[in-house]
Amino acid sequence: MPSTVLVDSGPLIALFDRDDHHHRRALKWMRANQAALATNTAVLTEVCHLLAAGGIPAGDFLGWAEQALDIDDRTGGDLPRIRAILAAYHDLPADFADASLVALAERRSCFTVATVDRDFTVYRSATRRHFRNVFPLT
Repeated sequence: MPSTVLVDSGPLIALFDRDDHHHRRALKWMRANQAALATNTAVLTEVCHLLAAGGIPAGDFLGWAEQALDIDDRTGGDLPRIRAILAAYHDLPADFADASLVALAERRSCFTVATVDRDFTVYRSATRRHFRNVFPLT
């Protein structure tokens, strides 16, 4: 079991959206997980936006996130690297949140992620490290 897992928006949305087709797996995974969970404000913003778009208030999620997640606040300093990642993966639907997680992974040397996004099978760190997804995909 890794000591830290970087969490992307998909599992977090699924955790709070009972209609999400990943909801049951998100609950099961979160209950079984023993690693520390880390993410950043870009991911939190994406989660809040997508929950709200589905009519789900973000307050419960943010209260949970405040207690359950290590929220990295250094994304601003990662902007040059995020721009480079977005340029390198311009042919994918790479978005700011994904690129910010890649930059966070590089900065923390943590390449274990929880995501429903298959693009993390393609993303590589600047040193060509692969990501290992610990969220079970179907």
